[in-house]
Amino acid sequence: MVELRVQEHQVLLGLEKNGGKASVEQLMVASNLPDAAVMRNALTLQENALLNIHAATQNVIKLTEEGKAYAREGLPERKLFRAIAEMGGEADLKEAAKKAGLPAEFIQIALGWVIRKKWAIFFGQNNRVKLLDEFLDNFAASHGKDEELLEQLINNGDEQVIVDELNVSMRGEAEQLKKRKLVVIELKTTRFLQITKEGKTALLEGKMVEPEVTQLTPELIITGKWRSVKLQKYNIEAPVTKFWPGKKHPYLSFLDNVREKLVTLGFQEMTGTSVETCLFNFDALNIPQDHPAREPSDIYYVKEPTRGDIGCHREIVERIKETHENGGQTGSTGWGYPYTFEAAQSLILRGHGTCLSARTLKNKELQVPSKYFSIARVYRPEVVDRTHLSEFNQIEGIIIDPNLNLKDLLGVLGRFATEIAGASKVRFKPDYFPFTEPSVELSAYKEGYGWIEFGGSGIFRPEVTHPLGVDIPVIAWGLGVDRLFMMHSGIEDIRTIFCQDINWLRKKQVT
Repeated sequence: MVELRVQEHQVLLGLEKNGGKASVEQLMVASNLPDAAVMRNALTLQENALLNIHAATQNVIKLTEEGKAYAREGLPERKLFRAIAEMGGEADLKEAAKKAGLPAEFIQIALGWVIRKKWAIFFGQNNRVKLLDEFLDNFAASHGKDEELLEQLINNGDEQVIVDELNVSMRGEAEQLKKRKLVVIELKTTRFLQITKEGKTALLEGKMVEPEVTQLTPELIITGKWRSVKLQKYNIEAPVTKFWPGKKHPYLSFLDNVREKLVTLGFQEMTGTSVETCLFNFDALNIPQDHPAREPSDIYYVKEPTRGDIGCHREIVERIKETHENGGQTGSTGWGYPYTFEAAQSLILRGHGTCLSARTLKNKELQVPSKYFSIARVYRPEVVDRTHLSEFNQIEGIIIDPNLNLKDLLGVLGRFATEIAGASKVRFKPDYFPFTEPSVELSAYKEGYGWIEFGGSGIFRPEVTHPLGVDIPVIAWGLGVDRLFMMHSGIEDIRTIFCQDINWLRKKQVT
């Protein structure tokens, strides 16, 4: 003899009341159970061959917010039609639109549909609209099937209309209204439950078990009644509804992890604004004022205001000026051009995070030895492709110590690539930057992903450190942290990081 739980009995009884077959919605009414309870018990009953679950897909049509407004107030062409009819059947288009209360952007739309539906003719030479004679005395004759469908949908309230149940002509109107963005047509899956022969037998001959307790309450525990009641058994392998709780964006979580690792290693974070002066973005980094990197095609200039105040850095500016013109006290010959303060004042969106390093080095409270980092958003007019963006993030770092050398720099970069990006191999090659010597480019390899270039590094030249008041070695690097995340997560297109693909965001986990 089959034993049925209370809710299982209710589901089978509800099916019998509906002739042996019913939808989940119908069973919710018949059994007085919520949809989750109906499906949970239905799955158990199906495992025991007492019922079968069938799924049917149907196209349903629903009004959009704009469609609801038109269903209540009338389509734009209907409003224009009524206004012209009230004005004697012929009127100036603008005057009729004003009487109909149509916004300017809807006048041509309404006129187009009036003509398309053959309600009226338009005389372009004098901008007048005339209704056809057949509609002057028989206003209802112009009532279209699209308006009938809108009326049917609004009258249905929350009930959805199944497209396949509409007559053929109405289906065409549904598609037309969809193009006008007044309705949406969606695929809906409806589940039907059907009792089996064994289910009918169980309902007639089966034994209904005593009510089961689904939750231990304080009363049951205190009184000891939990010993005598029957506790409900749960099938922990039964499928449940998927849900996606709110969480931080995977890339932001990755940046938090990077920041935490660097702080743990003793680095202090550098911060600054996205708008910077050319003084710190270029001049302080030994980049001459006629360098191609300063062209509008390579950097974003601020339109208003165009210049920033550098008066508080006058002493530093004078040393930078001397360094650029003749090398100053650095032992260099300089760039040999007349340095201008106006160019140094120009405001831009920072093109790299190294400007934060320059600002940090000039600080009179700079500690030696010390380590600093920044995760900075930078901006360049790049051609956007799978590895480049015009707005991206850099992880910038400097270490100040009198005993530093190139070997220390390579060790830091290798650790970045392996521990943060998960690279299995790294390689370095010589590079050139106006502000470092020697200069090194870092690339890393990950099995199944390939090689990717991360950015540049080097030891700051005296032309950089001396004008800022620092006379000991400073190793520096600027790496594309977006690319670090790409390798870490196996992403091949950098644009994926900033996309709105909800499925990728739901699946992506950061470790």
